[in-house]
Amino acid sequence: NMDSTLHYIHNDSDLSTNSSFSPEEERKSKVQDVVPQALLDQYLSMTDPSRAQTVDTEIAKHCAYSLPGVALTLGRQNWHCLKDTYETLASDMQWKVRRTLAFSIHELAVILGDQLTAGDLVPVFNGFLKDLDEVRIGVLKHLHDFLKLLHLDKRREYLYQLQEFLVTDNSRNWRFRAELAEQLILLLDLYSARDIYDYLRPIAFSLCADKVSSVRWISYKLVSEMVKKLYMASTSTFVIDLMNELVEKFCRCRKWSGRQTFVFICQVKCLFVHLFG
Repeated sequence: NMDSTLHYIHNDSDLSTNSSFSPEEERKSKVQDVVPQALLDQYLSMTDPSRAQTVDTEIAKHCAYSLPGVALTLGRQNWHCLKDTYETLASDMQWKVRRTLAFSIHELAVILGDQLTAGDLVPVFNGFLKDLDEVRIGVLKHLHDFLKLLHLDKRREYLYQLQEFLVTDNSRNWRFRAELAEQLILLLDLYSARDIYDYLRPIAFSLCADKVSSVRWISYKLVSEMVKKLYMASTSTFVIDLMNELVEKFCRCRKWSGRQTFVFICQVKCLFVHLFG
């Protein structure tokens, strides 16, 4: 019974973090029967910060890289054995360690399932969103892969944070904005027409006016896909409002670059053919 198994895992992981537990009880919370226990204990011991300083400064990064494989081998029923180690690595002072986990958090979410992901991975994911750009890019590149595993209510909470991806530590980091545009195209399938119009539309228009042409080209595709998505929705007012805004903002723009943007958006997927052809 998966529900009872997950309930056991949550209870067990809660107990393992209780400070009133003795070292012996904590050790028992990390016992499993999938691989030799000595092998797992050796792996867990390598994440000790003091050991990393005296043995190998890269050891924590290697452990972080291997963690999804270890989790897959042990199975979600033994996640309690790795939970503390994962949280330790996620708060490691070396950004390379956190970056490694950020790039694989979506894979770990598939292994653990939605309940454990919501309880144990979402807080770590939220921390990565506020981290250095070198770490944030890891969650950004797989933003759709992670959000699609969450329940709708939890997924909608991130609509308010998507705007923050437009701000980077280095404004010249245009690849960050290009990746955001790519991910927004995928995210169109996860949100309602109203959410797309209220939250994704302003970001898309901002990206269409980016200083870097590579970002703008991806954004043209984003806007055209957005129009198509809203057109297919049951509520037609959103696509009409979006089309009117496109005409006012770009088609009637005083600058030639704005009018050119309108043409490019129409060109990407023959926009008007889809709508009126």
